[in-house]
Amino acid sequence: MSNTPMAASPLTRAVLEIDEYASTLGWDQPARLFALVDTAALRAQEPALATQLGLEGEQAAPGLTPIEQDEIPAGQALDEFLGTIAWPDAVAGCALTVERLMLPPSAEATVPEGLSDKKLARWVAEHPDRQEVRMTVAVLRDGSRDSALRLREKDSPTEVLTGSKLVPGLAEALSATFAE
Repeated sequence: MSNTPMAASPLTRAVLEIDEYASTLGWDQPARLFALVDTAALRAQEPALATQLGLEGEQAAPGLTPIEQDEIPAGQALDEFLGTIAWPDAVAGCALTVERLMLPPSAEATVPEGLSDKKLARWVAEHPDRQEVRMTVAVLRDGSRDSALRLREKDSPTEVLTGSKLVPGLAEALSATFAE
């Protein structure tokens, strides 16, 4: 089991568990998508899978189990891919972990006008104040959301920032996968 705080909500614990898992894979990884299922329901409905995932002896505290999905197709834009997803009722939520380059707000004023997406990406990649960040964002069907951010330069479990409003655009895109 992970070293996530027990006092945290089930969604926060799931986000931190996914962040911890992603950290074991190292950096420069593709985006990864996870279904979030109710752990108690999983143990009751799929005991063999629960055993395979090591969940058979877990305490009865409410929880969510992240289940990694198939790899996101290479070359497909993330927003386009997310638009193709529909989850079965047994899935309580979903999460995505993705790496990106970020600039501080102070760099916003220096962005050259009229750059194509490709040229803007190159400009950001060459900017001296860029930061590599891994974002893990999770949402539930009921609208709950949480996120974890990990900077590459501070790659430590004690340096992970969490919060429900850290990556609102990605949270909205994930929530849309549950729209009927």
